[in-house]
Amino acid sequence: MKINHDFDNLVENYLFAEVASRTTRYVEANPDKKVIKMGIGDVTLPLAPVVVEAMKKGADELANKETFKGYPSYEGYAFLREAISGYYAKNGVEVAADEIFVSDGAKSDCGNIGDIFSKDNVVLVTDPVYPVYVDSNIMAGRKIVYAPSTAENGFCAMPDENVHADIIYLCSPNNPTGAVYSAEQLKIWIDYALKNDAIILFDSAYEAFISDDSPRSIFAVEGARQCAIEFCSLSKTAGFTGTRCGYTVIPKELERDGHNIHKLWYRRQSTKFNGVSYPVQCAAAAVFSETGLNQIKENINYYRKNAKVITDTMDELGIYYTGGKNSPYIWIKCPNDLGSWEFFDLLLEKSNVVGTPGEGFGDCGKGYLRFTAFASYEDTVEAMQRIKDMLK
Repeated sequence: MKINHDFDNLVENYLFAEVASRTTRYVEANPDKKVIKMGIGDVTLPLAPVVVEAMKKGADELANKETFKGYPSYEGYAFLREAISGYYAKNGVEVAADEIFVSDGAKSDCGNIGDIFSKDNVVLVTDPVYPVYVDSNIMAGRKIVYAPSTAENGFCAMPDENVHADIIYLCSPNNPTGAVYSAEQLKIWIDYALKNDAIILFDSAYEAFISDDSPRSIFAVEGARQCAIEFCSLSKTAGFTGTRCGYTVIPKELERDGHNIHKLWYRRQSTKFNGVSYPVQCAAAAVFSETGLNQIKENINYYRKNAKVITDTMDELGIYYTGGKNSPYIWIKCPNDLGSWEFFDLLLEKSNVVGTPGEGFGDCGKGYLRFTAFASYEDTVEAMQRIKDMLK
């Protein structure tokens, strides 16, 4: 019996597990201190009322023989996929309901999509990067190349024509940097993918935070249907971090290596996934109703208000940052040339505030730290005041 030794190539500790470990040790040693956590991107506001009512109604239907549901469709109930398709249409993007696969979240699909691709493919990720893109491909034994995202390019890495890639992970608005690709920049990536016969795996989990004319979907850009798969999540859009629901869009015409990608993913899902529960899909459909969109917008605006508190503080302190405007993440340059973990420890010990060290997202994250806007408004204000007191 042999295990998968590609796991030996993973870093020993997952980034957020190390953040949690250091935080727990500090809290246990200092029980009298109030620690404000602004590191992990978990939401804090409750689900919207219309969403909760839809979930309750769905659960009630399971209590009656006439409305009981068993196994859901592998690709999701039609009523939810049609609601998602309508949401795309409201944003000027044409996506058919039968091109949508409902899942338990974008994280799962971003990792699982590799099942349908050979391990011989070269994977390109931007650096800094959401660790799941890297770790899931290390587990599969694929070669990974990096496109540097730096202050010089506004943390929006662009392709190098001298580097070949078969699979390309892009995230916009970006986790962790909060940077957003323009339509012109995405077109360059699309042209690069088409030239290399590659597929772009586009993570749009934070699209609901976009407040200007930046693309909410890669399918808003010409050529994407020939080279892209899009993942999205209700975790940040509607507070489904604990409820678990997302969706993946695969154009029906997308093909590579003599195979239809849409059909391959359906085959994978029907083998390894039994779908999302009926009450959760009812709740998800309510998100895309007129009432639902208005209610979740209130929550998103609450987090945007928090983000502005953070960016205003960074402006006052003269600290460079990206994100905050179209993203719940604020990516800051550590002051006084401190390293990421150095500044993390200093913040924790002197201000009792937790961020996420940028170094954990890749080499280009060294010397940076990520804050999230998902704490309460009161805690966000208090945390920023503590930081100002520490640094001034």
